Order: sequence, then structure tokens, then C-alpha cells
Amino acid sequence: MKNFNVITLAATAIIISALFAFKNDTDGTPKKHEFTSFTVVESIVPDGMGRSRIINALSKRDYRDFTITKSEEDKSRNKSSRDEIRVKNYEETKLLNFFNIGGIRFQNIAANDAVINSKVTAMLNEGWELLNIVSGVESKGGEDDNQGIFITRFYFKR
Repeated sequence: MKNFNVITLAATAIIISALFAFKNDTDGTPKKHEFTSFTVVESIVPDGMGRSRIINALSKRDYRDFTITKSEEDKSRNKSSRDEIRVKNYEETKLLNFFNIGGIRFQNIAANDAVINSKVTAMLNEGWELLNIVSGVESKGGEDDNQGIFITRFYFKR
């Protein structure tokens, strides 16, 4: 009898877990999630010569259209066309560069923060939930470095 109670309890737990795993919208259809991101590219090129932007793709792409499965038997190359992958429909929001002729420009950083915060706030107000922020720097870090960028990606779902 004790084993029956354990099995019944386990089966009940599995059923309840399954019900929560397949959570439905109010109309009974399985809940679908949308995922999006945008990228902030900020120039760390000396003398204000770089370009800084927020880039947001407006076109959708399905990764499966550009994916192949490799195996020991099939070592063929991925022949996806760059033109098919490339997105030509996107938003480009101008930002200010971190540096100008006089060096680092803190007003530019504050201005960029205000514009980026405005973009994030607009997305939150549209029902997007901020999931993660990832950033990285590409720079030689030396005196002759004239090609550095600071990239930040913002990931959202709803």
C-alpha cells in the first residue's frame, strides 16, 4: 500500500508538472514567445572619427533556412547565400562617439545613455521583457589603436 501511495504521488506530480510546462493562453492555445534584440555599437576610435549607432533588425530570419547538419558521412559546405541572410530593412539610431578631438567626451556618454534608455523604456512599454545584456570591446588597447568598438546587445522576450 505504501508503494501505491508513492506511485500515485509521483504520477500526480508528473501530471501537474506537465500542465504547468504546457501553459496555455486564455483561448486555450499553447503560449508562443517572441524574442528580439538590438545592438548598440559605440566607437572608441580616437579623434571622433568613428560611428556609433543603435541597430535594430526589422526583417525576420529563420535560422533553419541557413543551417545544415554535418556528419562523418556528409561533410558538404554550407552554401547559404549572403544576400539571403543579409537584412536590408533595419532601424539605425545615431549615437555620439565616446571620443572627440579633445579626448573622451563624458557628455556624449550621457547622451548615448539617455537615447539607449529611451529605446529600452519604449520596448518595455510595448510589452517586451528585458532578458539579458551582453557587451564586449574590440580594441588593441594601445596608443596606435584606431579601430576600436564597444558593442552591447540587449535581448528581450514577450
